[in-house]
Amino acid sequence: MSTEIYFASNYRDLCEQYGTAAGFQFEFSCWRCHDTWRSPFEPYRGGRLASWLGRAIGMASGALGRVGGGVSTAADGLAGSGWGSARDASFQRAIGKATSHFNRCGRCSVYVCRRCWNPEQGLCHNCAPDTAGEMMAAQQRGLNDMVTQHAYDQGQKQGQGFDARTPRQLVCPQCRTEAQGGRFCPGCGFPLAQQTSCKGCQTPLPEGAAFCPGCGQRR
Repeated sequence: MSTEIYFASNYRDLCEQYGTAAGFQFEFSCWRCHDTWRSPFEPYRGGRLASWLGRAIGMASGALGRVGGGVSTAADGLAGSGWGSARDASFQRAIGKATSHFNRCGRCSVYVCRRCWNPEQGLCHNCAPDTAGEMMAAQQRGLNDMVTQHAYDQGQKQGQGFDARTPRQLVCPQCRTEAQGGRFCPGCGFPLAQQTSCKGCQTPLPEGAAFCPGCGQRR
């Protein structure tokens, strides 16, 4: 087998060594869209022969005894001995057929299918995106950006009438219910964000303060 391996990172081995379904098949995938192509199935006659001999020996095991077990082991060994070289040869044939379904990008060196290939540039669509597709995507981005800006401007207009100076509490300090900034707790009715001021100098009193931090008057 050649030492140079193509599709080294985007193929899947579907080969079966033993059983009636013994054979060689490989699945290749496009690096960009992940669509797959499978090579034609090639039966592995050595593995199928071992399976049929095993079945026949199993049916006649009472008559053959130890001799039957030896024949079965020999059949399995024969199937296994030729497996490696047969698989390598089948893999090379599968690669040869896969090259007609995939193209190798001259810039990023990945293999892509025909739908992800820009034949004029010899590049994949990640390196050389389709012009018409990029135009439509850019128009949609522009539309979305403009709608977002209009919505932002509308929000700013609505925010002009919002009272941003009044303190708000998001969680009730008494029952821990989420209050969403209301004046009273929806869970227990506790008054929220009702800041107390000093009776002497009108300085806002911190919660739990016993004396006014502005004039020292007892609360």
